[in-house]
Amino acid sequence: PALRFLTVTRHLGSAAIGWWLFDRRRGRDTSRAGLSRRIRSAAEILGPTYIKLGQIISSGEGLFPPELVAECRLLRDQVAPQSFTEVRRVIEEDLDRPLEEVFVEFDRQPLAAASIAQVHRARLVTGEHVVVKVQRSVVADLVRRDLKVLAWLAPFLVGRIPVAALANPPALVELFAETITEELDFRLEADNMLEVARSFTALGQTGYVVPRPHPELVTRRVLVMEELSGYRFDDVAGIKNAGIDVHAILRTGMIGFMEGAMMEGIFHGDLHGGNLFVQPDGRVALLDYGITGRLDDDRRIAFLRMLMAATMNDVRSQFAALRDLGMLPLDTDLDAV
Repeated sequence: PALRFLTVTRHLGSAAIGWWLFDRRRGRDTSRAGLSRRIRSAAEILGPTYIKLGQIISSGEGLFPPELVAECRLLRDQVAPQSFTEVRRVIEEDLDRPLEEVFVEFDRQPLAAASIAQVHRARLVTGEHVVVKVQRSVVADLVRRDLKVLAWLAPFLVGRIPVAALANPPALVELFAETITEELDFRLEADNMLEVARSFTALGQTGYVVPRPHPELVTRRVLVMEELSGYRFDDVAGIKNAGIDVHAILRTGMIGFMEGAMMEGIFHGDLHGGNLFVQPDGRVALLDYGITGRLDDDRRIAFLRMLMAATMNDVRSQFAALRDLGMLPLDTDLDAV
């Protein structure tokens, strides 16, 4: 993976050099904003793997500098879009028919563009308004190359940098590879949508809305689903002005997530503002099911034990639960930890 490694080093190095030459001496705020902007730009150029990393950072308020978090929010759904020519090619290849045979209207400008795919509004020949999620044409190849680089580097990081003392770089790369590989197959995402919807139904949770996929229009790279609309999740002013109870929204979210994980063993694994919006009736539309977590019976019980131990400030029991969730080896000396 040497060539890809050199490419990554070149772009990230260019960001650092540009900051050193132009932003570093212009005051603390300008310096941090300049570096954050350059890092975000480098991530966009490097593609889906690094855009995904930026999306993780975008949800890390309090963990990362606010300037970097703000820049990385742009990577949620404001990545440079792919050309309509490429979008058409992917759709027609996967559906095996001309685009006009499926859609009577198709908006050439994407509604949102993110790391792995972009979304377009459209209307089916049957008259239904839908959104069409289309995978970027070169994303699978880029991800495979990046995973080779990360898998090659990870063993060298063990014991050599401070963060590796509290983590397992090879295992993290393996987990990241599993999740991002699943995201590259939209048939799995459509299946996740149906399973999460089923779990909400079983729990009597009516505060969430899952868009309905069109099964005959789902392939590895194309996902056609029901169009939903509403307020962006971070548009607090707009939500309040519409008379919607924000406390009820948060309560619904917490209960839905906790009950789904503890009782049904399934949960949306990529909850950030870009994947949520609030409908005028106060229900929350939940989008993008590429990362969906599942817990078997033992891990559901461990999750419950972790929460109960936290309410009692029982640190040892929390670590025992984390061990059983897979964070630590089963033979770990918890007292030493």
